This record gives sequence, C-alpha cells and structure tokens, in this order.
Amino acid sequence: MYAAFAYIMTNRKDGVLYVGVTNDLVRRVFEHRSGAAEGFTKRYGLKALVWFEAHDYIRAAIAREKDLKHLRGRRRCA
Repeated sequence: MYAAFAYIMTNRKDGVLYVGVTNDLVRRVFEHRSGAAEGFTKRYGLKALVWFEAHDYIRAAIAREKDLKHLRGRRRCA
C-alpha cells in the first residue's frame, strides 16, 4: 500500500491546473468533485483528475509535488 500520492486536477481541456499531494487519493478527488474542498479548487471547479503518481513515503510525494509546480512555472515563462 502506498503512503501518499502526487496528483494533478483540472477544470477542462487547456484549463486551470492544480497540483496537490494526499494520503488518500479517492477521498481527496471526492472532496474536489463535491465542492467540499474550499478555496482554489472550488473557485475554479477543478473536478477532473488527469494524472497521479503513488509514493511509498509522504516526503517523496511532497518533493514530487514541488518538482511539478516548479516545472509548470518554468514552462510558462519559456
């Protein structure tokens, strides 16, 4: 069993992306889709899970989340 997941959600094709980390992917996706997660994800209607990656350790998932956020920012600036 995996300890954590890094994941990406969106609201539509070529839309807003959200990069996150969780220890329970099914619960977290349900929270996004039902609107239970207040803030950014609810405001932008992020309901589609487009990618996830399982990790044995929470620190590895957090490191991957940070890598993904960094890459996303660099791509936009290029």
